[in-house]
Amino acid sequence: MASVIPIIFILAVVLGLIACGYLFVPKGPHQTTIRTAIMLTFASCYLMWMVTYMAQLHPLISKS
Repeated sequence: MASVIPIIFILAVVLGLIACGYLFVPKGPHQTTIRTAIMLTFASCYLMWMVTYMAQLHPLISKS
């Protein structure tokens, strides 16, 4: 259970950053492109972090 807490906490932080990125992008001709880039960047970084974190918690090859 302790390994789930950091994942949920970081997910909440990333979702907050995505919301801020969505809400605070200034209006302009490229607003949708900038919003999409910000949201995809945060989502990709979170997924990479989560995969790395989970791989450290549950390795495929255990040294016994």
